[in-house]
Amino acid sequence: MRSFRFALAGFRYLLTTQRNFRIELVIGVVALAAAVPSDFQHWEWAVLALTIALVLILEAVNTAIENAVTLASERFDPRARAAKDVSAAAVLIAAVASVAVGVALFGSRLVVAL
Repeated sequence: MRSFRFALAGFRYLLTTQRNFRIELVIGVVALAAAVPSDFQHWEWAVLALTIALVLILEAVNTAIENAVTLASERFDPRARAAKDVSAAAVLIAAVASVAVGVALFGSRLVVAL
């Protein structure tokens, strides 16, 4: 139960301090809402949910890395900068991949709807 409280505190921290996390969460909720009338198959729901989770997880890991590096390195260090940049790149890669997944899942449905 204690670990669950810590996890909720972390989630609350992300919601209150990380603008990108909030944006990605809203986009994920919109994607889920858009999937409801789209008559998704089970595997499509799974792909969508895992894609949303991946982006949110990587944003959380990015935040943790940035905070840990900032705490550990009081002065500028190119390795600290690289750690922050690489963790941000991981989020970017996941976000771009999530757009590709969205196009794959929703694209043909949108074309038919138009």
